[in-house]
Amino acid sequence: MFDLKKYSSKNIKNDILSGLVVSVALVPEAVAFSFIAGVSPIVGLYTAFILGLVTAIIGGKAGMISGATGAVAIVLVGLSLKANTLLSAQGLEAEAVTMSVLHYILLATIIAGIIQIAIGSLKLGKFIRLVPVPAIHGFVNGLAIVIATSQFKFLEGQGYIMYILIALTMFIMYALPKVTKAIPAGLVAIIILTLGVYFTHANTLLLSDLADMSQFAGQLPHFIMPQNILSLDAIIMVLPYSVIIALVGVIESLLTLSVLDELSNTRGSANKECIAQGTGNIACGFFGGMAGCAMIGQSIINYTSGGIGRLSSFTAAVGLMILVVSMSSVLNAIPVAVLVGIMFMVSIGTFEWSSFSRLNKMPKTDAFVMLTVTIITVVEDLAVAVIAGVIISALAFAWKHAKIFSHTHIEEDGTKVYELDGPLFFGSASTFGDNFDIENDPPKVVIDFKEARVMDASGVEAIDAITKKYEDAGKNLLLRHLSEDCKHILKKAGPHCAYEEDDPTYKVAFNY
Repeated sequence: MFDLKKYSSKNIKNDILSGLVVSVALVPEAVAFSFIAGVSPIVGLYTAFILGLVTAIIGGKAGMISGATGAVAIVLVGLSLKANTLLSAQGLEAEAVTMSVLHYILLATIIAGIIQIAIGSLKLGKFIRLVPVPAIHGFVNGLAIVIATSQFKFLEGQGYIMYILIALTMFIMYALPKVTKAIPAGLVAIIILTLGVYFTHANTLLLSDLADMSQFAGQLPHFIMPQNILSLDAIIMVLPYSVIIALVGVIESLLTLSVLDELSNTRGSANKECIAQGTGNIACGFFGGMAGCAMIGQSIINYTSGGIGRLSSFTAAVGLMILVVSMSSVLNAIPVAVLVGIMFMVSIGTFEWSSFSRLNKMPKTDAFVMLTVTIITVVEDLAVAVIAGVIISALAFAWKHAKIFSHTHIEEDGTKVYELDGPLFFGSASTFGDNFDIENDPPKVVIDFKEARVMDASGVEAIDAITKKYEDAGKNLLLRHLSEDCKHILKKAGPHCAYEEDDPTYKVAFNY
């Protein structure tokens, strides 16, 4: 929530100005992603306002921007097509089909929000920490490429004026911060170049050419109850899409949070952000917006423009709605080239350039993960890319630690001691038994776990199996230096893993 005690006049000024820059930058994104999802541009604009407002107030990271995103919009495409086919087969008119498809999207958005709240409430957001750094760098690099290439569609069929305006925007974004940071460079570029185009009547692409904002003047979000909210068939149909939307939204939002944590040297709350995203999506579903999530491009624009507090993201959301509802003529006059130039600079700033210099120094597995995640992010989807990165890293880690070794010595009473070294888990369980010479071992054997650890059920089963083999051979086996969590796991194991305390000093346990 807002803490006014932490705000100085400088914070307030920077947050408001940066929020205004972001509010303008949100418009083309919201419009474009609405077209992708097959709904009216106002739906995406409502999403940017409602979701942005909710996450600004209760989100897990101050200054993070949320709204309609391409990753979620792509999922909604599949739902739109399926709903369209189903409704068209019923003989409905085109206008009725379009409205009914929207209600399916609203229902999917509400269910996705409920799932995200459950993820946050169960504190599952902490698992974002399992995403390795190479995967995060790959995600950031891939996203930077996606941000840049997604601007190319605005260049099709445009003349040299478009390129000049883009170059001037990038120059202002680069040079102005070196002179002064009192006013965000993005805002200066928007004002100067918009006025320049307006007074010179330059022939270039304007926001009004994408979607005339004047048609939405005075249209504030209003309560809409999805028509099919009580239909079990509709819920079953949208549920798979809702699950994907929820997971994609959480992954993108928490990765954005991680990137901003690194930029700001502060730590946000992953679980709080999940709950905020879910709450915002539920609100979107009931007020005419589609599902969305955190937007890394606009979030970086906000941070680099000086917006570090909740007031900045609050201003972005409210400013967007004010622009659309009452200042649509101003929006219509903004050259698309200015926003393209800003996004190109965001792409350059987002790319983790230092990862190239470290590429030949990092382990080959990490380099492979980074490059793989980058490529998959560009050609497929960021959620798939991150999941692939985590799986590859996990498999590489398991393979690297999939061996457990032992050193042996004989005690004075003739007991043979196997001192284990390494983790005992599913990766090393298959080779665990190779360390023992059951046939030639003495009647009494000790397995010392001082330098080892039982990690999972596969490790327990391996202990259970070796214990049974020693029992069948008529030999006594003791387990020494078991940690408390190892004992807890063994209590749940098979009959051969029952044990008793033998030596309180060494915490020796033995099996019958």
